[in-house]
Amino acid sequence: MTAAEHPLWNALRDYRVGPVDAALSFEARLARENGWSAEHADAVMAEYRRFLFLAMAAGHMAVPSEAVDQAWHLHLTYSRDYWDRLCGEVLQAPLHHGPTAGGAEEGQRYFAFYAETLASYERLFGEVPPEKIWPSAWQRFHIDPRARRVSLAHAWVVPKRAVRLGAAAVAVIALAAVALWG
Repeated sequence: MTAAEHPLWNALRDYRVGPVDAALSFEARLARENGWSAEHADAVMAEYRRFLFLAMAAGHMAVPSEAVDQAWHLHLTYSRDYWDRLCGEVLQAPLHHGPTAGGAEEGQRYFAFYAETLASYERLFGEVPPEKIWPSAWQRFHIDPRARRVSLAHAWVVPKRAVRLGAAAVAVIALAAVALWG
């Protein structure tokens, strides 16, 4: 059975987190807390709903992408909405978020479950998950773990390429100065 044929997907597709009349919507808060555009936060929310379906219907432990996990973490802070509305009414089952125990063996297990989640996404939704939100298992578990959350109030974030270009420009100017006045 594909997602389109499943009653749970129909309920999840229309599900929205939090009160509809809130001054700061869930999606706006998600965008603000992650430094995302409103459009990207909306896309992540659409994928979060797909993840919720996978978690209930795939037949294996579903592992979210990093972006989807950010939506899940934020949703858990809306505890009444999460437990009463989502789990109680829509999913009709609890969906717990548990951390990894760590270690190489656990990393391999989550890598395999994430790869299986991507395959189940294709099988149940009939399309490849968007790579911008669902990177490959390799990228999710070998490249992204180097990412860190940074408070923009306390630090500047400068791309490495800009630093390298700036350093190269300073070196060229210094060499030119030495050549002219040296």
